[in-house]
Amino acid sequence: MRVTSNSFPTALINQLGDLTTRQAKLQNQAATGQRIQLPEDDPKAMRRVLDMQTEARSIDQYQRNIERQQEAATASYTVMKSLKTISDRANEIATLADGLDSPQQLAIYANEVTELIKHGIQLVNTTHRGDYLFGGTRNNTAPFVASYSDDGQVTSVVYAGNDSLPESEIGDNVKSSGHTLGENNSGSGPRGLITDSRSGADLFAHLISLQNHLRAGDTNAVANTDRAALQRDEENLIYHYGLNGATQSRLDVTLSLLKERNFSLSSEVSKEVDADLAQTLVRLNETQNAYQAALQSGGSILGMSLLDYMR
Repeated sequence: MRVTSNSFPTALINQLGDLTTRQAKLQNQAATGQRIQLPEDDPKAMRRVLDMQTEARSIDQYQRNIERQQEAATASYTVMKSLKTISDRANEIATLADGLDSPQQLAIYANEVTELIKHGIQLVNTTHRGDYLFGGTRNNTAPFVASYSDDGQVTSVVYAGNDSLPESEIGDNVKSSGHTLGENNSGSGPRGLITDSRSGADLFAHLISLQNHLRAGDTNAVANTDRAALQRDEENLIYHYGLNGATQSRLDVTLSLLKERNFSLSSEVSKEVDADLAQTLVRLNETQNAYQAALQSGGSILGMSLLDYMR
């Protein structure tokens, strides 16, 4: 095979160029600790990395959604506890108000119930992050609106929210909500905290009834009507206690699983892109030695003159 005079210099230059490129790549891997910098470094691995990074971003969003729902559930639970205190006191007053109480004592009880109602309205109009907790998806206006008589008694409380819960995704095609509806008389869907047609609960209406019967001195109505109605409200609050606890437990477990998956993804991505430092340094040393050898052999061969061949 005939070799032209410029074949060796051309081959040497190409070889030195390849070795220089390999050195630069290995030096970059050693410096950054990453095996993959560009898609062409390992197309299959890069695709796997991109898929895992996309999943990780989704998980991050799910985690943020859960944390927001956890905040709403915790805030709702705080309100529920205060409403339970109101309900307990109303039931106590309904039990105490019997035929032995004087009209003056009944009037005192009536005034106390009025204050309980006002406090309850304030509680259920609680906001979190600027949104009303118990108005459903209509969370930009106060869900409960009260009307008052000239002497300051509460005459009615009207619900201005809706019966749709504000939900968010906590997983692939999985939604949840830490919110609670203030009222639901549709007969389906989540139960209402204050008013619900299925449980017979209507806390404000029943408190107003107790207030009016006490003020009128109608202890028979208190005993025969109000006590049973208030008991239904109490049972409904207890139901929501349990539901809120179950929701928080579910959110906690889901968040924990997502954190574990996120950690696992980070490890998997690391396995794909991280360079084995020891192996990289060995390969870098081998490449540098090859580069030096190529320079030495090339210099030796190219340094020969015509006289070297004539000896």
